[in-house]
Amino acid sequence: MDQDVDDRAAASVAAAARALRTGLERSRAMGQALARGGPRLEEIQAALPALEAAVRPIRAPMAELAAAGPHIDRAVGPAAAVLKVFDAVHGLEPPLLEAGAAARDLPGYLAVLGRLEEALRFLSGNCGLAAEWLADIVEYLGDHDLADPRFLAEVGVALDGLKNPSGYLDGGLLAAALDVLEAEFRRLLAEHSTPLAMQQHGATPASTAPARVPTAAVRKLSPILDRLLANGRQDRCISLYADARDGVVSASLHALGLDYLHNPADDAQELGPGVELWGRHLEFVVRRLLESERQLCAKVFGQHKDDASVCFAEIASRASVLDFLRFGRAAADTKKDPIKLLRLLEVFDSLNKLRLDFNRLFGGKVCADIQCQTRDLVKLLVDGSVEIFEELIVQVELQRHMPPPADGGVPRLVTFIVDYCNRLLGEKYRPVLAQVLTIHRSWRKEVFSDKMLAVAVLNIVKALEANFDVWSKAYGNKIQSYIFMMNTRWHFYKHVKATKLAELLGDVWIRDHEKFKDFYLTVFMRDSWGALSPLLNREGLILFSKGRATAKDLVKQRLKTFNARFSEMFHEQSAWIIPDKDLRRETCDLVIQAIVPPYRSYMQNYGPLVEQDASASKYVKYTVDGLEKMLGSLFTPRPRRSGSFQIGHSSGKITSAMTGMYRSASTVK
Repeated sequence: MDQDVDDRAAASVAAAARALRTGLERSRAMGQALARGGPRLEEIQAALPALEAAVRPIRAPMAELAAAGPHIDRAVGPAAAVLKVFDAVHGLEPPLLEAGAAARDLPGYLAVLGRLEEALRFLSGNCGLAAEWLADIVEYLGDHDLADPRFLAEVGVALDGLKNPSGYLDGGLLAAALDVLEAEFRRLLAEHSTPLAMQQHGATPASTAPARVPTAAVRKLSPILDRLLANGRQDRCISLYADARDGVVSASLHALGLDYLHNPADDAQELGPGVELWGRHLEFVVRRLLESERQLCAKVFGQHKDDASVCFAEIASRASVLDFLRFGRAAADTKKDPIKLLRLLEVFDSLNKLRLDFNRLFGGKVCADIQCQTRDLVKLLVDGSVEIFEELIVQVELQRHMPPPADGGVPRLVTFIVDYCNRLLGEKYRPVLAQVLTIHRSWRKEVFSDKMLAVAVLNIVKALEANFDVWSKAYGNKIQSYIFMMNTRWHFYKHVKATKLAELLGDVWIRDHEKFKDFYLTVFMRDSWGALSPLLNREGLILFSKGRATAKDLVKQRLKTFNARFSEMFHEQSAWIIPDKDLRRETCDLVIQAIVPPYRSYMQNYGPLVEQDASASKYVKYTVDGLEKMLGSLFTPRPRRSGSFQIGHSSGKITSAMTGMYRSASTVK
């Protein structure tokens, strides 16, 4: 029995030991678990205030919570609508940013862009309103202690930013879409950038400027431009368009070869071809090139007329218009010369023909520089033309005191003035000169009539004729003065007959001057060669045996006198000229008729008396044929250097070298 008790005790001890061991293990495990749970408890302890704030509304009175409901509902409605629009904006991103979308389907692209713009307008107008509604709720919740103050403060800051958004509500999508449109705008312009070629000189010009860009392309460019301008890209549009079209205009101008605009000749005569080319080029640039650009500008910019004007002015300023005007000014600044008057009239005429075109193209404020320089140039042209025209008669009178040509020929001044007056009276210059004079008079509040122009030209001619008499009296040899007057009067008549100047002078003047030639030719023959043949008279020459020696001596004496006088006259008149071929032939024929037949007859009858003499060569110096050949060679012109009549200032004198060239040298034809 004791044994049983012991066994039971041992079992109890063992069970107790196992229980203790198990308890220790559990205590150890619990300690470890508590050690591991410490940080988590700290997190829970830290989160308790937030949990307390979150639970606070639940602890709030039901009446206050119920009163907040309607406020929240009113704010959530607009906010939800704004969020839907934001979602729609993000949905537009793929079609707007897809590569090549605008080129493939521009109308569709513009439609999508329109929806984006509409959405952004909605957001711009309603985002702030929704934020204000939400801000009111935040304020309400804060006032009634229905939410955590810290949370409400953070929400309030976010809502303040939404009330006045400073960034892009679309995340930059609109800017990216507009960049795509700019690229498409640039591409369309580049596709239609063929330079405009100038028509061949003499070809019939078209009545209107050519279409530079197809209508289909314009219909794409215009709506693109509308969207770009509507979104504040005015400067970029103008710059982009002007740069694109400037390349086309520059290529068109380069083909013309306008280098001469920058290096004009400083002499009016040499400037002639340049002015003629300048006029044709200016007309092409204004009426064809720039007019077509203006029309294209107007079509592309459409209703944006102010922007179109600014853009066209930018293109025009790069189109060498100011270079053309500077060339015209260079013509006005050349040295004063009668030929300069023609150049000034040509430049004025070119500008005047384009006056309406200039007003249409450059009439706006943006082209003020072109307008100003054009007005200044026109004034220079008018003043310069009138000054030269009014000084012409003064310069003709000044040349009256210079010596006449030493060879008796026609002074170049005569040829120049006749040709010059005919040109002024011709269809090319007379209307222009009359208009210039009219404008100049109007500036002085005076009236001009075409009759005044005719009178002015007549006075120039009369002054020139007065020079003839003065010049003829300057010759020491009366016979040479006859040659001079015959040459000059005949040249004057011949070159005035059947011209505009003849119409002005009248038939009586023409008939009178036609008679001058015959008059001076008659007195020339009478007082020169007509007095030579009587030296070969037959007085005292009776051929019979007793008087043969006496006759021989008389023949010798008369031949000697004839030879001496002939040699003197021939040598003297060999230095004289008759420029007109027909008049020279007529004069030589008369001289031959006056000398050769009497000489031939004399030598046939009396030549044998001296030909057998040992000293015959002293008396028979000329054969009949030789004499005729010599006389036929008289008055032949020799080459002369050419020149140009030049006008000096009324307060000064023309340079002596130029004066001599024009007043003393002859006209040679």
